[in-house]
Amino acid sequence: MLNRLLIISKNTFIETLRQPVYAIIIAFALLLMVLAPTISMYTLDEDIKLLRELGLSTLFLAGLFIAVFSATGAITEEIETGTITTVLSKPISRPVFVVGKFVGLTGAVALAHLIGTLAYLMAVRHGVLERASDEVDWTVIAAGGGAILLTIALTAFLNYVYDWHFSATGITLTAILLGIGSLFLAVVDREWKINPAGNEFQAFDIYASILLLLALITIVALAVLFSTRFNVVLTLTCCVGVFLLGLISDWVFGRFAARSLSDPAYEWLDQIGIILARVGTVLVPNLQIYWVSDAIYETGVVPAGYLLIALGYTALYTAGILALSIAFFQKRQIG
Repeated sequence: MLNRLLIISKNTFIETLRQPVYAIIIAFALLLMVLAPTISMYTLDEDIKLLRELGLSTLFLAGLFIAVFSATGAITEEIETGTITTVLSKPISRPVFVVGKFVGLTGAVALAHLIGTLAYLMAVRHGVLERASDEVDWTVIAAGGGAILLTIALTAFLNYVYDWHFSATGITLTAILLGIGSLFLAVVDREWKINPAGNEFQAFDIYASILLLLALITIVALAVLFSTRFNVVLTLTCCVGVFLLGLISDWVFGRFAARSLSDPAYEWLDQIGIILARVGTVLVPNLQIYWVSDAIYETGVVPAGYLLIALGYTALYTAGILALSIAFFQKRQIG
C-alpha cells in the first residue's frame, strides 16, 4: 500500500509541475517580489514593514491559487474525463488515491512556496530605497538575477538537447539556483565581504513563511475535499470562499462562540446562534493564526512555540478534512 501511495504522490507531483498554470503563477509571484521594493517606497513611513506585508500576501495568494488549480487538475479532471477508472482498477483503493493526491499536491505547493520564500527573503534583504542616498544592493541583484538568467539558459539547453519538459525543469532549477543564491547572501554582506552576521536575514521572515505554508496545507486539504465532489468552478468558488471566511473567522464566529450558553441574558434564539458559531469555529479553518501581519507592525517577533501550536492545529484539521474527503469519495460514482 505504501508503494502505491508513493507512486500516486510522485505522479501527482510531476503532473502538477507540468501544468502551465503552475509555472505562470510562480512567474507572476516572482515578478511581484521584484516589484515589491519599488511599490513599498511610496509610503510616508515604515516602508520595510509594508514590503514584508506585500511579500507575505503574495506568498499566500500564489499558494492559494496553485493549490486550487492543481487540485482540480489532479482530481476533478481525472474524474470528468474518466481516466480515474484506470487508476482505481490497478487495484488502488480510494483512500490511498485521495491521500496520495494530497501528498503530491502538498509537495508541489511546498516547492512553489519555497521559490517564493527565497525571492521574498532576497527582496527584504535588498530593502526599500527610502532616500535618494540609498544604494542598490548589488549582491541581491547578482544573486537573484543571476539565478533567473542561468535558469532560463539551462532550461532552454536541456529542453532543446535532451527534450526535458520546459516548465518542470525551469521550476526545479529555479528552486535550486535561488537556494544557492540565498546561501551566498547568507554569508556575504552588501559590501561583498564575508560577513554572516551582517546578512540581514531575520528569523521572523522564515517563521512567517512557515506559518503560511501550514495555512496552504489546510487549503490543499480543502481543495482535495471539494474536488472529489464538485467541478472546477465550484471547487475554486468554495476554496476562495473558505479562504476569505477563514481570514475573518474570529470576527464572524469567534466573538459569538466565546459567549456563555448559561448566561440568563440570552434567549433561546441567541443560544442557537452561539451553538452555530461554535460549530463554525470547528468547520472553518481559522487562517488568522497563520497570518502575522500584527506582529509586523508590533513586536516583529514570532515565538518558536507558536509554530508548534500552529503545526498541531494544522495536523488535526488536515487529518479531519482528509477523512471527510475519503468518506465523500467512497460514495461517489466513478465511470
